[in-house]
This record gives sequence, C-alpha cells and structure tokens, in this order.
Amino acid sequence: MRLLERLRELAGTAGREAQVLSLCVRHRDTPLAAKLMAGLVVAYALSPIDLIPDFIPVLGLLDDVIIIPLGILLVRRLVGPAVMAECREQVASSAVHAPTRVGLVLVLGTWLAFAALLGVLVNHLVTRQ
Repeated sequence: MRLLERLRELAGTAGREAQVLSLCVRHRDTPLAAKLMAGLVVAYALSPIDLIPDFIPVLGLLDDVIIIPLGILLVRRLVGPAVMAECREQVASSAVHAPTRVGLVLVLGTWLAFAALLGVLVNHLVTRQ
C-alpha cells in the first residue's frame, strides 16, 4: 500500500487510533521511546492548539492530515504488532474508553513542557548578552 493511501486511511480512523495509542502508552511491553511518541501524538491529536492554525487556507489542515497519521505510523513501528493487536482488541471490545483525565493530562503536560522549554530558551537568549 502506498504511503499516501495509508495516510488517508489513518486520517479517517484517527479517533479510534488515539484510543489505541493511549492504551499503548500504558502497556507494560511498550518501549519507552514508543510511549513518549505515542503520548505526543495523542496529546497533539487532542489539543485544540495546532502547529499551523486551521484558518490558514490549505496549510492549516495539512497538519491534521499529515502530522497525526505520520505519528501514528511511527508509533505502530516502534510498538510492535503484538502490543498493537492487544490494544486494538481492547478498544474494539469496548472494554476501554479513553478517560478524559488522561487526555487532559497529556495535552496540558505537553503544552506546559513546551512553554517551559520556550521559557528556558528565551532566558538563555536574553541573558547571553
């Protein structure tokens, strides 16, 4: 399957994939790098703040159509098929509903970390004189 076709497929199922990724973050067999990447993808998908604002014609929607599906593809490769299959089964069986607190913590944590990093960078630039 070509990359563009896979991205279109992922864009259509982003909500379900966000639930799967949130389970991957909490799965004991998920490697740390995959947990971090999955957390970032879920936080970005749930976040009301985009890297490129949606009101910018064409470019504003590209992040939702390209960045999130590419992040999902990367996490799929990092996590491995066994863990992904187990998490998908849990979502498909409706035994799991992504708690809103987890999403809130992921979104707020990501943006607070970004703000702290930005603050450190600005402080470094200002005091470097």
